Amino acid sequence: MRRRLFLLIAFAVTQARAMGMPARYSPTEIRPTGTPQRWEFDLSPALERARRERKRLYLYLSASDCPFCRKYEAFLDKNAAELAPHFAKDWIVFEMRANLSVQADRLWFRIGDKALPYAEFMRAIGDERVRQLVYPSVWLLDGQGKPLMQMPAGTGTFETVPEQLEILRLEQ
Repeated sequence: MRRRLFLLIAFAVTQARAMGMPARYSPTEIRPTGTPQRWEFDLSPALERARRERKRLYLYLSASDCPFCRKYEAFLDKNAAELAPHFAKDWIVFEMRANLSVQADRLWFRIGDKALPYAEFMRAIGDERVRQLVYPSVWLLDGQGKPLMQMPAGTGTFETVPEQLEILRLEQ
């Protein structure tokens, strides 16, 4: 009985570690606030840190129950030796975790004293991808919150090391 309980706990811990941006990328989690009807991510501290450190923001939005998110994270983990130094050079990685039930109408972003729903946030930062929310999503922002590159989202995104490096170098 004890051994079985131990194995279940070990499995749960392994699964928890497997979820999310791999540790080698030094991600900082932005936790949501609000209610179950409104998941709000405050980007203000991330933007302040980017300005202070003179780095760019790599904002990663994932869902705990998203198989495509796990696929991207596994890719990053597998290729960390090659990719992590490139991330560390110019980027600060921030991760926002939700779940697939959190659709655009429930997702909000705060910058300073202004909170915007997903579609308005996308318009406010000049992101041309104003559309249905797709997991995973990545935004590359400067310290002022302006997008540095229009990013693809969802399955099939960044599936090779050269593609990921092009993104980190902002090659269109």
